[in-house]
Amino acid sequence: MAFFSKLKERLFKSSSRLDEGLEAIVEEASDPVPKDTAPAVPERPGLLGRLVGRDRPEAPRRVLDDAMLESLEDLLIGADMGVETAQRVIANLAEGRMGRRLSSREIKALLAAEIARIMEPVARPMPLYPSRPQVVLVVGVNGSGKTTTIGKLASQFKAAGKSVVIAAGDTFRAAAVEQLQVWGERAGVPVLTAPEGSDPASLAFDAMTRAEADGADLLMIDTAGRLQNRADLMEELAKIVRVIRKKNPDAPHNTLLVLDATTGQNALAQVEIFRNLSDVTGLVMTKLDGTARGGVLVALADRFGLPIHAIGVGEQIDDLAPFDPQEFAAALTGLDSE
Repeated sequence: MAFFSKLKERLFKSSSRLDEGLEAIVEEASDPVPKDTAPAVPERPGLLGRLVGRDRPEAPRRVLDDAMLESLEDLLIGADMGVETAQRVIANLAEGRMGRRLSSREIKALLAAEIARIMEPVARPMPLYPSRPQVVLVVGVNGSGKTTTIGKLASQFKAAGKSVVIAAGDTFRAAAVEQLQVWGERAGVPVLTAPEGSDPASLAFDAMTRAEADGADLLMIDTAGRLQNRADLMEELAKIVRVIRKKNPDAPHNTLLVLDATTGQNALAQVEIFRNLSDVTGLVMTKLDGTARGGVLVALADRFGLPIHAIGVGEQIDDLAPFDPQEFAAALTGLDSE
């Protein structure tokens, strides 16, 4: 549960915290509740069901009505969940519960259950295949956290007993190459580089040759993320794929899109762009600390259904972890981790 605690602590540092907003919504029109009123426990066992049962009898409660639903919807939209996803979550929460008196804890648990239900189908680890080397192409805009994510994944795979090779394919940014080299040294993973401005496809070809010769399990290829000229980027990515398929017709086996949570709804547009540029097979969401509001991850799951392999909440090696929908939903809504 260490990562859950870290996620809950870091997920929101802005004034738009969902849990504070939910408390305010209940407080603004709370009313007394008869002692025999049963809590609206979510229809599911586990963490969320246990958490909701810990309300104090005297906890403020508010009748679930249209005005309250509208306030809840506005709160979710403000947390970057997007209009369509927020409406779907609220509609499901309201079904069969209109007129009930609910406490803030019960609302949090109900929201968390709905969010987890949306997220569960996409919470899948990056698949590992018997093919060696398994080629992992990593895409995303500059500044999204691609380089750091590659370093963390490489370090984690190495710690799990996998042999890894990294190709510093963003040959136009010296800083990205240097950062990968730092991570490579830290993890004991070779990082293949080329002179600044070199052809990334040529580097990818050389990296495939090296990975095959070394018998590596994984080859992770960094790529550029310059969206100012999408035609150039599209051709660059297409050329990389063409070249590595000369070595292995099934490569790349994974194409990971790294997204920065602080970009909010712009992450949706980035998924659209990169799905057109490359065959994205899964997502990694970084920077769920700082001022990120987190709800965009729910919108991504609801709209695209792409697997979410991992999320990050910091710069340390253990700040990138497999995506857990229930823990994320509980952290997002402010439920306790106990």
